[in-house]
Parts: sequence; structure tokens; C-alpha cells
Amino acid sequence: MNGAQHILDAFHRHGISTVFGYPGGCIMPLYDALVDDVGTEHVLCRHEQGCALAADGYARASGQLGVCIATSGPGATNLITGVANAHRDSIPMLVITGQVPSGLIGTDAFQETDVLGMTLGIVKHSYLVDSADELAAIMDEAIDLAQSGRPGPVWVDIPKDVLLDSAPARSCEPDAGSTSETVTTTDISDVMAMLRSARKPLLYSGGGVSLAHAENRFRDFAETSALPSVVTLKGIGNSGKHGTHHLGMLGMHGSRAANRAVDECDLLLVIGARLDDRATGKLDTFAPNARTIHIDTDAAEINKLRSVDLALRGDLNGILQAMTTEFESAPLAIDEWQTQCRTWNTTGGFSAADNEEPLTPITGPAFVRQLSRIAPDDTVIACDVGQHQMWVAQHYQFDHPRHHLSSGGLGTMGFGLPAAIGAQFADRRSTVINVAGDGSFMMNAQELATIRRYNLPLKMIILDNQCLGMVRQQQELFYNNRESQINLDDNPDFVAMARAFDIPALHIERTDQIRRGIETILAYDGPMLLHVAIAREENVWPIVKPGASNREMIDETKKRTTTAQREHVA
Repeated sequence: MNGAQHILDAFHRHGISTVFGYPGGCIMPLYDALVDDVGTEHVLCRHEQGCALAADGYARASGQLGVCIATSGPGATNLITGVANAHRDSIPMLVITGQVPSGLIGTDAFQETDVLGMTLGIVKHSYLVDSADELAAIMDEAIDLAQSGRPGPVWVDIPKDVLLDSAPARSCEPDAGSTSETVTTTDISDVMAMLRSARKPLLYSGGGVSLAHAENRFRDFAETSALPSVVTLKGIGNSGKHGTHHLGMLGMHGSRAANRAVDECDLLLVIGARLDDRATGKLDTFAPNARTIHIDTDAAEINKLRSVDLALRGDLNGILQAMTTEFESAPLAIDEWQTQCRTWNTTGGFSAADNEEPLTPITGPAFVRQLSRIAPDDTVIACDVGQHQMWVAQHYQFDHPRHHLSSGGLGTMGFGLPAAIGAQFADRRSTVINVAGDGSFMMNAQELATIRRYNLPLKMIILDNQCLGMVRQQQELFYNNRESQINLDDNPDFVAMARAFDIPALHIERTDQIRRGIETILAYDGPMLLHVAIAREENVWPIVKPGASNREMIDETKKRTTTAQREHVA
């Protein structure tokens, strides 16, 4: 087999059936091999960034490896944002690019770029393949490495001559073992002792729960332990749709109940979270009265941002099962703390109820709450980045973390549409909805062609305020309302734009149209877009100023007070 055929052989041996890519000169031998391949579905996206983000969405929704392919030079550089996005959120991804022939590397040849040098900080590992003889082994190692331990993207850059050169067929199956160290620590005695001595323990979980495929064990633990709990953006769905003691998301746009509980707790049990700045706010004021236990699979995250009192590294499934068993035999006595947290959760919710007048303009929170009630429980929501992303995080009730696809660490505008495409390929029968803002949607709108080509039953919702809403909000609150380069009132007609791609579309602008709009797109047997006009001045509440303490949450009432004081001084 030649090198290109070895790549397809590795796909077959590892059960990889779907890949996302865009052809070009140096990767052409692989595309030639695909002509005769019957086991791999190749999805042609319309931009290499779309390929990477679709592979990312496929991996998030399925829990399997996402694969993207591009050529050298601009093909590889166009992948970079999507690969960085996967790296920041620890998404398993295999990235394959063609490279100029070996003899031309370093000569500034046509479409040559130093892929390894450019991507060093955004991959788990990378390879530049020297010969076809080593390609099969590298593919096996790369596929395993991307998925083992803490997952992440692995990049394999292959010169064109290596793709064309012949090498003996691989005569054995890939090793069953992992190339990464597996830690099996389940000694939880110290953890249990600290939990039982605490009066106000709080459970804080993140995206590491789903990365470890520990969703079910975590949910059993959360219910059995009866610990009040908070989540990061990437942990939304960990506790299920009806978590008894769940207080919501913490951090910059978190609930008042969640941030208050963190501030008051005396023990913080961190599971699969990295204490990101958007979650913690000003770090030295975060959980100031609490001792910290950190349980994670990745040693690099422990003590990285906050020194902990106790760390436990190991398999989350085993650790959670052992802790659940302990609580089954001897529950915690924290009734007073549970009652206090429930009170905060009841009284500290978000404003903007659903009892708006029927003919008033639509608000983001009201729309998202109705979407949550109407959409099936197993609906996958792929968000873009902006105000709509936070409204979904705050107001949509997710039953599983893999139903909520959101760019957390990198905050990539344009993520949502290609990620939704990837999620739809992960399960053609599932209901997948891309919730976007007008600014984010325009970043990868070319992927409407991909949706049409494959007739994906994907639903798209654009919450259109004709501006970069999150930037406008921060300019209003923290830059004396000096607006700069956020106006998007020259947006295209999104309904006409969708129809140009032969995708039906509907426009709504009043609260009495919300239910009909949502039910119409969900009932349609094929792709459909819903354009929702919302007020330009609407903000996400509450909000914490970047770099401030989470105690300093600003809601609409405080904003009005601050504005009045500023005007009085003026």
C-alpha cells in the first residue's frame, strides 16, 4: 500500500467512519485513495476552519474521535483556529495535513508552511512523517494519544512523496493498551474525612466529567451525596435536567445562587474542572473560606491556579463509584446548608419572566426558556459565542453534557454552525439546533452549502440584535458607553440568505410568535432557519466585570443605579 492507503487502513482498524475535509495539492494522494474506499464517509465542508470545527462538534456530541483533513499552506493555517478550540476544551481530534514533498521542505516552496512550529502550543502532540514505512505506526499512536488520558488534538503532517511511496501492509491490529499512563487511585479515605468534617461543602464540576465518560457515575454521586452543586460552562448538564441540589452555572454570567454558595462554602470539591478565570473571577477572592479538594485525571491542572488541600488523580468513574458507596451507607448531615442553598436558588434567580405582553419585542431569555420547554429532552444545542451563548447557558435545561456544545476556553465565534453539522453526522436521527447571534453566524455562513449538500435536518436559530452584543454590553458598562465597531445593522436578509441555499426560513419578531416559530422548525423534515429579531439594547444579567471578584455581580438594577450616579456627577 502507499502512504495514503495506510491512512485509510488505520481509519478502518480504529473504527473511524466519518471525516471532515477539504482537498488541495499536497493532500491529493489521500483524496485519490478515497475514490476506491467504501468504509469512510468524507464530508466536504466549505472552509477548512469549518472542517476542524465540525470534527470538534462530532467529537463533543459522540464522545468519539473527530477527524479533519486539509492540504498544506493555507489549508493547514485555516485549520488552526478550530484545532486551538479543540485543544482548549480537551476534545479528541486527529488532524491530517499534506505537506510539500520532503526535498522541498525549508525552501519556501509553493504552499509550504511550518505546521509543527505554528501549532506547537495548540496540540497534544504533532508529527512530521519522514517515510511511508513509519506512517502506519504513527497513525496508530496518534489515534490512541488523541483519546487517552486528557484528550486533545494530535496533528500528523505528511509530505506528498510519503503519501505516494509504498510500504508493507500492517500485519497486526493496533495495541489495545494506551500510550498514556493510567492512574487507578481509588483511596478516598482522606476525601471522605474532609467532606464529613465540613459544614458547608459544595460540589463544583466541569467538562472533565464528560471527557472521562463519567456522566452516569457523576449523576449517581451528586444525587446520593446530596451536595449542593455548581457547574462551569463546560459542565452544564452534568447533574441532569432535574438535579435536586443543583444551583446552576457559576462565574461571570453565573447565577447569584451559585456564586453566593461558592463564596460561603467551607469546602470546595472540584471534579473535572480547571478553575478557569471566567468561572472564578478574581482568584484570590474565590471561595475565600473554603478548603479545596481537586479530583482530576490530569496532573497538570492540580495546583495550577489554586493550591489545594487535597488532590486525587485517577479514573473519575472509579473514584465517583467509591464515594457514592460511602454516602449510601452514611449520608452527610448538612441539612441546614442544603436549606440555605435552596433558598438562594429560589430567591436569587434571573429576572425577565415569561409573562411578557404578547405583542412586545422578543427577549433572549424568554425565547430560550420556551425553546427549552418545547424541544425534545435529547436535543443537541450547538451555540456560537456571544450573548446568546450565555442566555442558553443560563436558561436552557440540559439533560446531558453532550447535549450542550459550546466553545469554552477559546470562545470561537463561528463555532456553532459547523459544530452542529458535526453533531448531526454523529447521529443523523437526533434533533440538532444551532443557536447563533448575527455576528457569529456570519463567520461560517458558507457552511449552509454543506447542510444543503448532505440534506442535514439541522435547525438554525439566529438571535439577531444587529450588533456584536457582548462587546456592546461591555462597552456600555465598562467603557462609558463609547461604542466602537459593533454595529451590524447592514446584516443581510437572513431569511433570503437561507433560501438562496434552498433552505426554508421563517422570521419572527414578537413574543406571540415564539411558540409557532419553534414548533414549525422542529416539525419540518429537513434543514430550516428561524430568524429572531431581538432588541439591540438587551444585556446578559448578571455580569461580573472581567478581573473582578464574583461577589461584585452587576444586575440590571445595579446598572441603572450606577448610570444614574454617573449622570448626576456629570
